[in-house]
Amino acid sequence: MELKIELFRRRTVKGNTIILTDNIENLPEEIFNHSEMAYARNQNKKEKAKIIHFNRLPYFDIIVVVPEKVKSDMDIEQIRRLGNDVLSFLNKNKQKEVSLEVVLDDPSLAQSFLEGMILGNYEYLKYKTDNKPQKHLETILVRHNLIEFVHIFELQRIQKALTFTRDLVNEIPSELTSITFPKQVKEFLSDLPIKVEILSKQKITALKMGGLLGVNRGSVDDPSFTIMEYKPQKAINKKPYVLVGKGVMYDTGGLNLKPGTSMADMKCDMSGAAAVAGAMYMIAASQLPVYVVGLVPATDNRPGGNAYTPGDVLTMMNGKTVEVQNTDAEGRLILADALAYAQKYDPTLVIDMATLTGAAHAAIGHYAIVGMESGASGMFERLHDAGEEVFERIVEFPFWDEYADQLKSSIADMANIGGKYAGAITAGKFLEKFTDYPYIHLDIAGPAFLDAAWNYWPQGGTGVGARLCYQFIKTESDRQNK
Repeated sequence: MELKIELFRRRTVKGNTIILTDNIENLPEEIFNHSEMAYARNQNKKEKAKIIHFNRLPYFDIIVVVPEKVKSDMDIEQIRRLGNDVLSFLNKNKQKEVSLEVVLDDPSLAQSFLEGMILGNYEYLKYKTDNKPQKHLETILVRHNLIEFVHIFELQRIQKALTFTRDLVNEIPSELTSITFPKQVKEFLSDLPIKVEILSKQKITALKMGGLLGVNRGSVDDPSFTIMEYKPQKAINKKPYVLVGKGVMYDTGGLNLKPGTSMADMKCDMSGAAAVAGAMYMIAASQLPVYVVGLVPATDNRPGGNAYTPGDVLTMMNGKTVEVQNTDAEGRLILADALAYAQKYDPTLVIDMATLTGAAHAAIGHYAIVGMESGASGMFERLHDAGEEVFERIVEFPFWDEYADQLKSSIADMANIGGKYAGAITAGKFLEKFTDYPYIHLDIAGPAFLDAAWNYWPQGGTGVGARLCYQFIKTESDRQNK
């Protein structure tokens, strides 16, 4: 359920109240008496409690103590998590509305607290027959002079984009296909100044996208290629930033069929594609003066029909030939064509996002994104910083040329898999072969889809990557406008 954030002038009725403060001594006297103040001091000082509840039957007054001095991005993340913790308490007690009082030297910190609440309130109920939400909170009331309107509007945009992104990832494979995905994205973006073009199989064939066509051969659904172009009149850049998302709608592994336990959650293999759509929404809805293009090659990977096989050789859009040694390394094949297509824009930077390898997930779990860069060191550092700001952290892996030696083929220009080790890196090196511009590869296999909720990240699709790219583009805009 999406939370409503509504503004009010002053507290006129009794109800649930959150008091967000960095100093217990600054609590409103009209809410807490002397004994309650003493209790709050004791809880905060001796018990180290950051959240202190007072049951008013049937309502609650909740004190939330944030760091007095915010020194790092991790402090901001702790404030988001406090927001999610308070949200969980209110939902557990089936409360529908709460007002927020901000007693802080820096009221802007309230935005992070509210962000934790809105991100944590997501749930996917489409296929629950009773359709009754387990998260009961509906409305947060915020006094209009305590948080800027621009922050409220940004939170609303983030919530709408992340809900859409997560819904796409959680949708069942029979409903979200290479045909329906671009239609849903086009409809979602229809109110924004984004030009959406959907290339048909005929056009994809004319462009000679052999990777996308090859993976698609086992499917009954045609492939698609979605182009989202946001080009504001006064853009700060002539050459666009290009976001590329892996759009494998469902991955069986093809003829190299995955075991059942590894296939169960493969509806999430289009998380990169969903993240691109979510990021494009936030960028355009925020009217950022930045020229950005989103590209999504889409198909599923199945073993039916005339499915491509180990031993096949595919000719990619840029003319390079690839020996298929494993049909479960399909994501890089469709991304390679998208990266080759991106060359036409002479881009400032290309970032791809993909649930690409189990090796990335095995290396760092769900705690971060694996990243690599080629010719984009300064921008990678700024993307890394953006990841720290929104807590979609990036761990940089080496991108040495020696890793590409594992991709040699005796019959084609390269093979689609490397050796036994460093699978996340060799996958990235494969993709690099299709770039001639500053390039960043993000493997989001770990954090894209969770077996259980973690802080404000829900079970299932997390929407990782969307906030990261939005924050990066916003920072690029601010940096160049200084």
